Amino acid sequence: MNEERSGFAEMEHTADWQIQVWAPDLNKLFAQAAHGMYSLSQVRLKAGEKVNRQIRLQAMDTEALLVAFLDELLFFAEQERLAFDEFDLEVTPTGLSGNLKGAEILGQQKEIKAVTFHNLAIRRENNLYQVSVVFDV
Repeated sequence: MNEERSGFAEMEHTADWQIQVWAPDLNKLFAQAAHGMYSLSQVRLKAGEKVNRQIRLQAMDTEALLVAFLDELLFFAEQERLAFDEFDLEVTPTGLSGNLKGAEILGQQKEIKAVTFHNLAIRRENNLYQVSVVFDV
């Protein structure tokens, strides 16, 4: 993993879905986790004009904040049929604010029921933040 790059990769998991996410800072780590979640679900967005949503969240720690953020994205998908592909985030250890840009969901192959706390630990190694996220399907 190059420290200048961000990304995610699907990992094998016995019953649920899991992704490994890495990025040089928390802002990009959270954005990559969102991209990974949408990739697992095979979300396709409607082309055209972008939809903007402001987001502001608080949590007791960074792991709980990541779960709250991904849960909020699942809520937008379920309630408003919206998903996002652009993230302008400001993440602190216990807070998140920012702007999301996306569109109406045109299609989705798989459904994620929930984000879990299973083995969730954000760590910093070799100048990269890393986390494994498990999703209940």
